[in-house]
Amino acid sequence: MTELLARLRDLQVSSLCDADKSLPVVDPRIRALVPDVSMAGPAVTVSCVDDHLPMFAALAAAGPGSVLVVAGAGGHRAVSGELFATEAHRRGLAGIVVDGLVRDVRGLRAIGLPVFARGTCPASGSTRDPGTVDEPVSFGGLVVSPGDLVCGDDDGLLIAPPDRLAGIVDTAEGIEAAERALVSAMRNGHDLHSLTTVAEHVAALRRGEPSALGFKV
Repeated sequence: MTELLARLRDLQVSSLCDADKSLPVVDPRIRALVPDVSMAGPAVTVSCVDDHLPMFAALAAAGPGSVLVVAGAGGHRAVSGELFATEAHRRGLAGIVVDGLVRDVRGLRAIGLPVFARGTCPASGSTRDPGTVDEPVSFGGLVVSPGDLVCGDDDGLLIAPPDRLAGIVDTAEGIEAAERALVSAMRNGHDLHSLTTVAEHVAALRRGEPSALGFKV
């Protein structure tokens, strides 16, 4: 698992999606609030509906390298912010992802911990729910189970079981190597069309033949 997570952190989420176009992608309205970050880690799940008390239980349960997956269920108040992100960073967590709202964006950016959310709200919720941790939750259109792997960067989030991501990591690394070669060639004056099979691909499609777009590098 340690090696897999290290490889996933080095990959763009888009490369993983290209390697398996059926991967479950989180609702794209849940966005990175801290720019230029990437993360990969096992999910620790918690539900926080306009109440941030469950975050204390989730932080206590989360080990280093894990990602807090916070199900907000359409709440209208912030359930996480600078204090929770600071504690998560102190504990060595990989990030916090919230299907809901957070606050303290200036502080979050100063901490640098990856934080994803639907948006922000300066008002926090109540502190009445002791919280339930590590049960399946509905998050961004997916059902997330404890231990699922959460991968995120500026493009968005995907969440899937470890074995599914382990099965595509080689392919994703190959895609990134090919794309680096494409970018290098274009910077040296080559045009994108000549570096791909786009002409052949389009011709085959027009003939009604099966085809796939490929690279020539």
